[in-house]
Amino acid sequence: MRKKNYKGRCEKRVLAKCQDVCRTYDSIQYAYADVLQESEDIKEIRCNVLLDGLEMGDYTSDFVCVKSDGILMVRECVFRKFLLKPMTVKLLDASRDYWLRHGVTDWGLVIDEEK
Repeated sequence: MRKKNYKGRCEKRVLAKCQDVCRTYDSIQYAYADVLQESEDIKEIRCNVLLDGLEMGDYTSDFVCVKSDGILMVRECVFRKFLLKPMTVKLLDASRDYWLRHGVTDWGLVIDEEK
């Protein structure tokens, strides 16, 4: 989850399952985009989807995917070291609640590996 106009380092890529250019902002997003691209269960990928009307401000969800059975799947990418930070927890709860209100039950986190 990021601010809408995040100014950090961005890698732009063209993925076959993504209609627009896929912009990734960290190593977790970059690697997970590859996982989604290779998955046969995923039909379409949307990156950095705006959470329209979120009370906390303009934030985006990292990945919103359409699975082959037509069900939406949402994934937020988070570094393990930020998982317990109060603002991270608040943003992730807001994202989960937002998507539940929109009927999405397949919501989850993508976390970097333990070292």
